[in-house]
Amino acid sequence: MVMSIFLVSNFGCSTTPQATVAAPKTFTNSLGMKFVKIPSGSFMIGSDVSASEVENQYGGKEGFYKDEHPQHRVTISKPFYMQSTEITVGQWRLFIQDIDYKTEAETGGGAWIFAGAKLEFKEGYYWDNPGFEQSEKNPVTCVSWNDIQAFVKWVNSKEGKTYRLPTEAEWEYACRAGSTTRFCFGNDKDRLGEYAWYRNNSGKHPHPVGGKKPNSWGLHDMHGNVSEWCQDWYGGYTAASVTDPKGPASGSDRVARGGSWLGNARFCSSPFRYWFAPRSRLSGLGFRLASNL
Repeated sequence: MVMSIFLVSNFGCSTTPQATVAAPKTFTNSLGMKFVKIPSGSFMIGSDVSASEVENQYGGKEGFYKDEHPQHRVTISKPFYMQSTEITVGQWRLFIQDIDYKTEAETGGGAWIFAGAKLEFKEGYYWDNPGFEQSEKNPVTCVSWNDIQAFVKWVNSKEGKTYRLPTEAEWEYACRAGSTTRFCFGNDKDRLGEYAWYRNNSGKHPHPVGGKKPNSWGLHDMHGNVSEWCQDWYGGYTAASVTDPKGPASGSDRVARGGSWLGNARFCSSPFRYWFAPRSRLSGLGFRLASNL
């Protein structure tokens, strides 16, 4: 344990020694959500190879990767906490039952689900009926960015602590865990199955959280299982170095990061970016929380 002891002198008298205790490396809140301390630091966000080169290595079309450029330096000036896994169906259910919340999928006509060989928007599908069997430990899906804001407000009221979605920069920084390669473990996509549930091994459905190897900072499922909402409005990158970026001040779409059970390896890489309207809800899209120290 790291601590510093200091004495304060006043007119020749000393107060009782006081201790400043370092924030714990992990903690689990009363709702069963485990968080891991992410250190401050800097990294290069985005890709250091051309979009055409990534296309040749990982498939897809060059347009998939243009938004990873230009690569630029980001500084995360303060440590923060990141949830070690995605929010589960069971954790979401506590919220639903406590305040009788209705998601936008329930009030707005359904969700995008994987039907056969493609995604289709279908009525009657929502977080508790996502188009596949799920356990309470599966990641919750079919929830919108707007739904998540209501969930965050509820968690904060229960815990007396400020939880939030991670920023896009925090998400990639935490996913990379000090790595500079396409994945946290290197560039070899043949190893992806050790760390992620994705199209090649998922059986066309998500799996209970934490079932694959974590990255070196103790975070599971960053490369797969479900994609994850971030706090930011989506915007293009600039080449300038930035500190604690929070994305554009406004926009039409919110950022999502990470691969999912229905996506190929190309969508699972650390720098890959995409975006959805805040009302969007998909059976391959969930979230995890972050918190300041």
